[in-house]
Amino acid sequence: MSDLSQRSPAAADSDRVWLGGLALLLLALMVGSLGFGPFPVRWSELMGLVLDGPSPAAVTPIATVVWQIRLPRILGAVLAGAALAAAGAAYQGMFRNPLVSPDILGVSTGAGLGAVLGIFLALPVSGIQALAFIGGLSTVALVYALAVMVRGHDPLLVLVLAGVVVGTLAGSAISLLKILADPYNQLPAITFWLLGSLATLNLTDLKNLLPAVAIGLAPLYLLRWRMNLLSLDDEEARALGVATGKLRVIFIIAATLMTAAVVSVSGVIGWVGLIMPHIARLLVGPNFVRLLPASMLLGASFLLLVDNLARSLSTLEIPLGILTALLGAPFFLWLLARGQRSWR
Repeated sequence: MSDLSQRSPAAADSDRVWLGGLALLLLALMVGSLGFGPFPVRWSELMGLVLDGPSPAAVTPIATVVWQIRLPRILGAVLAGAALAAAGAAYQGMFRNPLVSPDILGVSTGAGLGAVLGIFLALPVSGIQALAFIGGLSTVALVYALAVMVRGHDPLLVLVLAGVVVGTLAGSAISLLKILADPYNQLPAITFWLLGSLATLNLTDLKNLLPAVAIGLAPLYLLRWRMNLLSLDDEEARALGVATGKLRVIFIIAATLMTAAVVSVSGVIGWVGLIMPHIARLLVGPNFVRLLPASMLLGASFLLLVDNLARSLSTLEIPLGILTALLGAPFFLWLLARGQRSWR
């Protein structure tokens, strides 16, 4: 059995270099994104705004665009990308499967059903987000309850199968609501929301999103070294004194909470939680202690880059789900072609 916690000093230094480089890349993207978009902002103007800060006295069109529109969107992309990537890394470690993503237990579909129901009922934005959040958590709770009732089988396999079944039912309910929705007002809103977007994100949404992501991330970070033990067979992990069942429940709750919170404010954004942990694993290895921060930095940078493209490639806002699929699917095919050597 290989010891994931032991690495040579040279490898550890290389990991620190990668993490430092990813952090600098994210910072550069955040600063550059402030001046990037259809409304042109020169670097001299941007630097002046950054040095002055969001002063209430300086109410200009440029200041409004940078501080009230772009900054919340940038912070939202960073927070959402980091949360989805962290959830993806956690799910892949728990299920010992590199093909697992944050929506494997139906959280994204359940949150989508809640949001679609809110749009169908003509609820305000806060009500739609609340229903999406509740829908995501309720779906995973139902999946876990079904898995508990099924005895005598591999619990991980039962969880995945239950997630597929419940996710399919939620998807069918979404399709039914789309058929019943007003084709001129509700249906376009439902379709756009299901494809994911940060176009309407504001500071209030960030204040609602941050606590949920922080609560979900805390156990993943504090217990990150134990995630390595879940890559072993349950018998081996229990022999080392680890209660795998309880630990897996904690990680599932934490990852689901983050995913549901993100989907509730941004819609369904795929591929981030599936692809970014793979790239992080190629860079820093499978040790979750290093994999978690690397995945978060990569996820934040990737979603921020995609969001910049979404608001700049066309005069119309391009849904994030389309761009993440266009970028993520070819990379995933490349991973399959190379035989997933990095996971093994």
